[in-house]
Amino acid sequence: MEATRSNHTVYNINYHFVWCPRYRHSFFDYVAETLESEFHAIIERNDYELRSLHISPDHVHVFLGAHAKHSPSEIVSRLKSVTARRLWSEYPEMMRSLYWGGGCWERSFYVGTAGEVSRETIEQYINRSEHV
Repeated sequence: MEATRSNHTVYNINYHFVWCPRYRHSFFDYVAETLESEFHAIIERNDYELRSLHISPDHVHVFLGAHAKHSPSEIVSRLKSVTARRLWSEYPEMMRSLYWGGGCWERSFYVGTAGEVSRETIEQYINRSEHV
């Protein structure tokens, strides 16, 4: 994964997100194609770079690259809210039977970062550098 350049920024930021549906309902087998299609559309609209996507029966893994201006919470919020709206519009009866109060995702999520440089390498670089 190489660094990406924009007008004023050079960045290499990659996030691994994992989240579950509320109540850990396993319904993704029925909606996996819709979810995958919507994830691709969101990622394209927002200029994220999809690295990997896996939709399991009861959770989702999304690994993507993003510009430095996008926070992890902003990205996951966008992914979860837009996909929830799409599921409710395409599968209203199924969604009503599972989620009587709206929404469909747990509030919580996991986010990790990945890159080509380890924490130790950065610490060594900073400690050895001459600061001007």
